[in-house]
Amino acid sequence: MKVILYTKSIPRYLIMRYLGKKWRSLYTSPLSSVRLVEMKAPQLPTQQWVKIKTRLSGICGSDLSTITAKGSPYFSPFTSTPFVLGHEIVGDIVEMGDEVEGMSIGDRVVVEPALSCRVREIDPPCNQCQNNRFSNCENITSGSISAGVQTGYCRDTGGGWSQYVVAHQTQIHHVPDEISDELAVLLEPFACSLHGVLQAEVNGKKDICVIGGGTIGLLTIAALRMIGYQNRIIVIAKHPHQQKLSENLGADVVISAGRGRYNAFCELTDAEPFQPELGQQVLLGGVDVTFDCVGSSTSIDDALRFTQAGGEVILLGMPGIPKHIDWTSIWYKQLHVKGAYTYGLESYQNEMIHTFQLGLRFLQEHGESLLPLIGEPFTLQDYRRAIQTALNTGLTASVKTVFDLREEK
Repeated sequence: MKVILYTKSIPRYLIMRYLGKKWRSLYTSPLSSVRLVEMKAPQLPTQQWVKIKTRLSGICGSDLSTITAKGSPYFSPFTSTPFVLGHEIVGDIVEMGDEVEGMSIGDRVVVEPALSCRVREIDPPCNQCQNNRFSNCENITSGSISAGVQTGYCRDTGGGWSQYVVAHQTQIHHVPDEISDELAVLLEPFACSLHGVLQAEVNGKKDICVIGGGTIGLLTIAALRMIGYQNRIIVIAKHPHQQKLSENLGADVVISAGRGRYNAFCELTDAEPFQPELGQQVLLGGVDVTFDCVGSSTSIDDALRFTQAGGEVILLGMPGIPKHIDWTSIWYKQLHVKGAYTYGLESYQNEMIHTFQLGLRFLQEHGESLLPLIGEPFTLQDYRRAIQTALNTGLTASVKTVFDLREEK
């Protein structure tokens, strides 16, 4: 089968990290760590696993960080290379182990990527898994498969950027007939945004700021509105197509992410700006809750400055190693800063429910509004153009780039 394979190479990593910024074509050149190859389909690790034929698989920001070597090396000890990229996956079950229950050949499913104790068949489970925080599993280098924090970063599971991938039965969520493949492939990033929104204490708060108009930012706006929050949502978005989509999904006001964003923000809120001798403006006042959906040095610093004293900052964007952030705001304004990673078991309207299941419920009810986020699909053979499209969203006016493998034989 054809796959897009990532192979660890220190020289290639250094080339991407230090020369790719100037010559972006390097990211998909022969010098890159990713290439299209032929290899055997992954085999079921145990009889509790299924094999899935991929329909669609998305390109995530974490995939791009891996390819461009821009991300933090924090997760590198928790991967096993070479691995097939892709963890946003919708496909059909084509093979099942003898111990799999509640599934049939031909079922259309999405994969929950976290490779936790239950996936690795470790008993007793670690403390995190016992407390339903499967994405923070402490056994991600042990068990029945190789190291890997998620599907798409483990050499034994395969990944969505291929014709076939394997998953443990506990990773599987069935897709209702009413939900299209294009919506189903958005479930994993939507669950990330939904989890972040559910971490915040929004009720009773007045204003919300969402920084970022990419996939996670737009899905955060959608999650806020689908849950039913009526708060005023102020969005900071970089590109015109992101600004328009933000409005369509429920943003009340959209500010361009340029030099004038502080003045525009202060005009919209009760924030009062003050200019120190060095650096960015300091604000007194601001919004009650800020979601940083970018994870850059600038966006994190802005989120801390835009949030009023006693407010909340939810970090949804995946940071690399941010620099030049003034942490004084956290101390002085007594901010509540939370990280929001992936998904889990949520408390929603007096119900305990998995984020994926809640996400599927919302997609059934309101999913059509998210279809404009899906761009023109690409074949695996055209992976270079797909990756460059995802890397250059301003030029391509794209949001979510996906691989379409429905015609692959």
